[in-house]
Amino acid sequence: MHFIKILLHLLALYATFQRCYSEANQLRDAKTPTDCTPSSSILFEVTGNIYPDGYYYVSVCLGDPPTPYHLDFDTGSHFTWVQCDAPCQKCLPAPHPPYKPVTWKMKGCRDPICEDIRYPKDHVCESPNEPCTYYLRYADGGSSLGVVINDPITLQYTNGTLIKPDISFGCGYHQKHPDPNNRPYVDGILGLGSGKEGILSQLRELGIIKNVVGHCFSTQGGGYLFLGDEFVPSSVVWTPMITSDEFAKRYFLGVAELYVGGAATGVRDLRVLFDSGTTFSFFAPEAYGALVSMLSNDIKEKQLYRVHDEYLPVCWRGPQPFESIEDVKNIFKPIALSFENSQNTWLEMYPEAYLIVTKDGNVCLGILDSTAIGAPTVNLIAAISFHDKLIIYDNENQKIGWTIANCKDPPQSQCHSLVIN
Repeated sequence: MHFIKILLHLLALYATFQRCYSEANQLRDAKTPTDCTPSSSILFEVTGNIYPDGYYYVSVCLGDPPTPYHLDFDTGSHFTWVQCDAPCQKCLPAPHPPYKPVTWKMKGCRDPICEDIRYPKDHVCESPNEPCTYYLRYADGGSSLGVVINDPITLQYTNGTLIKPDISFGCGYHQKHPDPNNRPYVDGILGLGSGKEGILSQLRELGIIKNVVGHCFSTQGGGYLFLGDEFVPSSVVWTPMITSDEFAKRYFLGVAELYVGGAATGVRDLRVLFDSGTTFSFFAPEAYGALVSMLSNDIKEKQLYRVHDEYLPVCWRGPQPFESIEDVKNIFKPIALSFENSQNTWLEMYPEAYLIVTKDGNVCLGILDSTAIGAPTVNLIAAISFHDKLIIYDNENQKIGWTIANCKDPPQSQCHSLVIN
C-alpha cells in the first residue's frame, strides 16, 4: 500500500512537470535558426470567454517543481496573488489545490515592495522580520488577504529559453466573494497594472522583459497574452497614458467623446480606463443614457423590442430567438470613443465588442451604468470591448495602443511560434 501511494505521488508530480514543460520538450527537438536572436517576450495561451464564463485566464507555473495555476489576468490590478496553504483560513472553489510556498521567503514589512500594499495602511512596522501583509478589494466585492512571499515562477521565452526567477507575489490565505458560486473559477489573479509591486515591473527590474504587455481576446473565445515588446505590430494606433493621482497604477487614457453610428452624442470629457479583468464595460450615467437612447432609436424599425433577461439590464428580442452575435451585426451600429489627447485617435467598438446573445436568444448590451460599481464619473473599457483587438500597454514609453487582430492566431516569433500553457 505504501509503495502504491509513493507511485501515485510520483505520477502526479510527473504529470505536473509535463504540463509546465511540454512546450519546452517539443522545442528541444527543433533546430534553432542560426540567425535567431534572443527573444524578448513570453507568450501565453488565453482560455475563456465573455459569455457564458465571463472571464479569461492563463496558466502560470509557480514553485519548484513548477506547478500550473490558472490566473485571471487583470490590467486593472497591480498585484499578483494565488490561493495559498499558509494554512488557508478561507479558500474559494478553484481548479487546483492551494499553493504551498517552496521556501517561505516572506517579504518583510519594511521591504520597498510592501510600501503600497501594506495592510493596514497605517500599520507601524516594528521589526524588519515582520511579514508584509496585504489586502486587496475588488469592484465586484471580492477580496484577498495574505502575506507577500518570494518564490520561483517558470517562464519560457518564445525562442525556447527557460528561466525561473524568484518574484514577489501574494500568498492569499483568506479570500471572499459575494457570490462564491458565480465567480471566475481560477486560483488567483495575475496583476498586470503598472505598480512597482506588479509582475511587469519586477520582471523589468530583473532584465527579463521590457515593461510591455499585450492581450488579444477572440469573439469566439480564447486568445493570447504576451509580456515584453517582441510582438508590437506597426499597425498599432497609440494614445498617451495619462498620469493621475486618482488613477495611480491604472491605465488611464484621459478624456474622450462618445459617438454612436458615426454621430456625435454630445457627451464629452469622459474619463477612460482600460481594464482586462472586468467582464463588461461601464459608462458614466450621461454617456450610458445617451448610448441606450441612440441604440434604441436606431433599431426601432428592425422589429426588435425590449425584454427582461436575468443576465443583463438592457436586452432586446427579435421575431425569432437569436443564435449568435452574427445575427445582429448588421442591425446595430458601431460605437466609438475619440480621445482628446491624440488627434484622430479612435477606439471603435463593433457590435461584437459591446453585445452578447444569451441562452434565451436575447441580444443584450454589455455596457453598464458605472454607478453600479460606485464610480459614476468613470468609464471603464473592459474585456468585452477588447474583442478581436490587440491591446498593448507600453509602460516603457507611457502609451497605450490597439489594432484589429485575429486573436485566434498567436503572433509568430522570429525564432519559433511557442505558447506556454
